[in-house]
Amino acid sequence: MKKFFASKVFRVIWSLALAALLYYITPSCFSKTTIAIILGILVLIVNGSSLLNKFPIITHISRIAVGGLFIFSGFIKANDPLGFSYKLEEYFEVFKADSGLGIFESFAHIALPLAILLCVSEMALGFMLLVGYKRNLTLGLLFAQIAFFTFLTFYSACYNKVTTCGCFGDFLVLKPWTSFWKDVALLILITLLISGKESINELFTEMITMSLTAIAIILSFAFPIYAYRNLPPLDFRAYKIGDNIKTNMQAGADYKPAEYESGFIYENLKTHEQKHFDMKNYPWADTLNWKWVATDNILIHDAINPPKIVDFSITNLDGEDIKDSILNNKDYMFLLVCYDLTKTEDDETLHAKINDLYKLAEGEHIKMVALTAGDAKQIDDYKHKHQAMYDFANADGIVLKTMVRANPGLILIKDGTVIMNWHHNNFPTYSDVKQKFMK
Repeated sequence: MKKFFASKVFRVIWSLALAALLYYITPSCFSKTTIAIILGILVLIVNGSSLLNKFPIITHISRIAVGGLFIFSGFIKANDPLGFSYKLEEYFEVFKADSGLGIFESFAHIALPLAILLCVSEMALGFMLLVGYKRNLTLGLLFAQIAFFTFLTFYSACYNKVTTCGCFGDFLVLKPWTSFWKDVALLILITLLISGKESINELFTEMITMSLTAIAIILSFAFPIYAYRNLPPLDFRAYKIGDNIKTNMQAGADYKPAEYESGFIYENLKTHEQKHFDMKNYPWADTLNWKWVATDNILIHDAINPPKIVDFSITNLDGEDIKDSILNNKDYMFLLVCYDLTKTEDDETLHAKINDLYKLAEGEHIKMVALTAGDAKQIDDYKHKHQAMYDFANADGIVLKTMVRANPGLILIKDGTVIMNWHHNNFPTYSDVKQKFMK
């Protein structure tokens, strides 16, 4: 029996059975022909290990591609672990709403440590693959991780739940279907690596490989922790230092809006595959083969050179728009960003620094406004607790989380241009800001 389970015949049986199961449970949003092709390729690779081992160059190319991409992907996300945790929270909220399981709410509460662990896992596994450390363990964990992400991006794309995947942070924003196909390519490459694993060996002696891996894991933890406790070392957002918010709110010279097509979704009564039809060719009369499911709009093409910022708005506590008065202020101005007052850092020393900066800035007629998504009661409680004398204004919480990855965070602007920003762990004194940045 043991020999049978290790035999090629059993491998053919379980691979075909698993492929058949996946084909059967694939929802109608995805072409059955396409999933059959993908599964067929995977089955051939799984059962073609003897052939693959005769061409080690295929394994080596796949090894470099997968290892490099995992390190790059993990590094980009580790550069902004807080932003990645926001994306994970979005996924967990979707899963909770769709499944009704409270466990996803628990996951949302630990999204930040999960985000850091995923970043570390990607970078460490990519490095381990490149140096050949613990081959079987590394390949198993790589496959498990890419299988998870493939499901995540497929679910998001199929049911239109999360519009961007967060795979490469703000550096490269991928739509769900694009991200899904990227994961499919990685899934095929990792399956190639598993089948051709006999060609994967350690590049150095065991001691050197182990030491290098240990250093890589330590650095993989240190980098996202540093980025979280400070600010992203590489900033790709539309509110980065040197960017003008007003300019980023404007469309490009050759701007064209996104184009959508109205139509209908019909289900084939024989194959149960759902298909979109436009208003001219929908099979309304063919009731023997098609059944109407829903009315929908599909994207024909994305907007060309749209504004980088489309949702920036600031109102005072009376609901009046004060965005223009802030962005057109020709003098220096401080924005204290507290997106959620119930989660704002509660350190007394920090708030003493904030109050000192406000008083000194106010004495030289430099304005400071705190921006929050909190309501009037939360603002009132906050002001009483921290003896805050500065004014508050309201803005969208998602926008505030995008502006600066800290709660609170401080931004210095002038005429709409971001001069500098600070994490609350590095909160500056007014004299330092004046000396270094107010030229």
